[in-house]
Amino acid sequence: MAALRGQLCGLLVVAALTLMAGCGKKGALIAPEALAPAPVADLAAAQKGERFQLSWSAPSRQESGAPLKDLAGFLLFRRLLLPPAEDCEECPSAYAELARVDLDYLQGVRRTGNRFLYHDAAIKKGKRYQYKLRSFTADGTRSRDSNKARASALTPPLPPVLEALSSASGVVLAFVTLPPGQGNIIGYNIYRSKEGGELPLSPLNATAVTGTTYEDKDLVLGIRYSYTVTTLAEHNGQLMESAPSKPAQGAILERD
Repeated sequence: MAALRGQLCGLLVVAALTLMAGCGKKGALIAPEALAPAPVADLAAAQKGERFQLSWSAPSRQESGAPLKDLAGFLLFRRLLLPPAEDCEECPSAYAELARVDLDYLQGVRRTGNRFLYHDAAIKKGKRYQYKLRSFTADGTRSRDSNKARASALTPPLPPVLEALSSASGVVLAFVTLPPGQGNIIGYNIYRSKEGGELPLSPLNATAVTGTTYEDKDLVLGIRYSYTVTTLAEHNGQLMESAPSKPAQGAILERD
């Protein structure tokens, strides 16, 4: 009997060692949070006319550093900033969900490549707001909070009045606007698209145009273009952009 007990104990030890060895081959366990999307780091808020434009890039990796393959959307949150004595960012009711963005059904959101834009029109002049973002995967796993983006709702400059003149060398734009209600004008942005097409997210000019005329020579003969211009202003360190002007069309004219 003692010998039989010894054999049974030996078999149990061998089985336990075999199981331990098998587990060891599977590698270290991955924490669930490591599978979450890496937090967005470039959330930005800028005033465009009477609304804020929120923009961000989609994450491409998990917290672990592995490629992210099942991104499903984003949750955008907003809070009203209160005076320092009253402000409480960590309070449960501080943030409210502003928008849910589903990648399979982009409603109210514009996407260009890996970049997303959302416009918040429910803002009140004189108020200051803070935004944050979380991305989520197909199974509902959420990322940590993104960086925080803040902006004050100011009185934006009026859109310029725009005219376009076609010539054999290009299209000359002339524009004029009134002084803004807040801040100072620092320049203008020019946006161009093929006539009937959607205006791009980025202006044609690399830096703000400081004059009130602009000649666009980088055009293709036979194509008609549509232009809009916005006014850029600065107030207490914050940049703001007017709503776009009414569009004006132009094209290169054939030389006689």
